[in-house]
Amino acid sequence: MFSAGLKGVVYDLITHNMVDMIVSTGANIVDQDFFEALGFRHYVGDTMADDEVLREQRIDRIYDTYIDEDQLRICDMTIANIAADLPPRPHSSREFIQAMGAYLNVHAKNRHSVVLAAYEHQVPVFVPAFSDCSAGFGLVHHQWYSPEEHLSIDSVRDFRELTQCKLASPHTGLLMIGGGVPKNFAQDTVVAAELLGFETAMHKYAVQITVADERDGALSGSTLREAHSWGKVDIVMEQMVFAEATLAFPLLAGYAYGKGAWRDRAARQLSNLFRPILSPKVPTTVS
Repeated sequence: MFSAGLKGVVYDLITHNMVDMIVSTGANIVDQDFFEALGFRHYVGDTMADDEVLREQRIDRIYDTYIDEDQLRICDMTIANIAADLPPRPHSSREFIQAMGAYLNVHAKNRHSVVLAAYEHQVPVFVPAFSDCSAGFGLVHHQWYSPEEHLSIDSVRDFRELTQCKLASPHTGLLMIGGGVPKNFAQDTVVAAELLGFETAMHKYAVQITVADERDGALSGSTLREAHSWGKVDIVMEQMVFAEATLAFPLLAGYAYGKGAWRDRAARQLSNLFRPILSPKVPTTVS
């Protein structure tokens, strides 16, 4: 999982064989990464700006960041076009994001993209709440105008495929930036595997970088020791890091890179666990 402003670090980790799988929010993968890979940008904004004026000028504000509404609509329709050219059946978010990577492989205007790098290096990317982002608008458009035969996103298939990745790995660990749905899905693969009758180990280590507080009982701030009570995370190597992610994560990634273990590490390419999508057509760009 990663937060806004950290995609460059995640891109470097993928291209240097330092990450095997990503579980993320749709905002990170679609509204930020895919959007910028299409050639669009985010702009420095002002939290004190007049939001009514921004609305009139078709500028969307994300705290202190601006995004062009018309460019976002192009991103939505690109998603709709990708959906229209895939088989009309339930897909996992991983399958669909792989198709997004195939699209960017041909049409990317900015190739410094997590989605594209994951596609090229066979790193599966899961977004458990895939419709909760710009992709949701594109998929609604796709289903509305293709009522008889359309694609859908199967969140249960996501969970099953995540569990397959866990079962294919003798040892697993989690590095979590933030929390929420991606955090829970990644941790729950241990419980799912056991429910299916497999003897599998808890995640060997877990590190979470967060500013969330555990006192309100929400998942984002829940401690990793709490996850141990569910049999998800081994408490021998667990660490909660209460810090601002754009400061802590680059330091951690830089340290891991400097250790150099990635140089001799075999690529896992976990996307190869799954049947490839059936030769999707790559739609043309949307203007």
